[in-house]
Amino acid sequence: MAKTEVILTHNIVGLGGESDQVKVAAGYARNYLFPQGFAIPLSGANKRRIESLKQRRAEREAHEFNAMTELAKSVSKLICVIKVKAGDDGKMFGSVTSGMIADEMKHQFDITLDKKKIHLESPIRALGEHEVALHLHAEVKSTLKVRVESLTPVIAPVVEAAPAEARTEKRGKRVEKAEVAEEKPKAAKGEKAAKAPKAEKKAKAG
Repeated sequence: MAKTEVILTHNIVGLGGESDQVKVAAGYARNYLFPQGFAIPLSGANKRRIESLKQRRAEREAHEFNAMTELAKSVSKLICVIKVKAGDDGKMFGSVTSGMIADEMKHQFDITLDKKKIHLESPIRALGEHEVALHLHAEVKSTLKVRVESLTPVIAPVVEAAPAEARTEKRGKRVEKAEVAEEKPKAAKGEKAAKAPKAEKKAKAG
């Protein structure tokens, strides 16, 4: 495949930045880079444009650095909440990926974040808060708090104190009944003792 050397006039990811001299496939340069204005052929006349391209590149990179520095400060104060499906025991179904985080950042805060800048050692598979590393720029890093919550609230076991209270109440009622039962026989005996003298008087009269 024929190669040709070109001077890039724009930053091309994976290829280079403004003013870089790179070798590419002749067809790629002819059919894409040149028509789009992303590169110019390497020639004596075009080499004189390299200095102005370097200046433009320096300005672009400085702007990117400042923008990413400000973004790093902003995201470090945010909490990105992601709702997931989970069982009653709190165990997640599936996992949270860098792509999901990028989508939620756009949805919740209108912040466009390339998922490649979100560095997860492995997908998040547990509910709760997690610290996620962000590589926003070659010289700018930050962290983002991600809170993973269940779509359905986790049901915590409820300790029922009612039965114990009911038992105490029943025990109290039994004690009250026992006390009343003890008082009644005493009262009955007292009544009989009070009536006895009348019977004796009738016997004497006869």
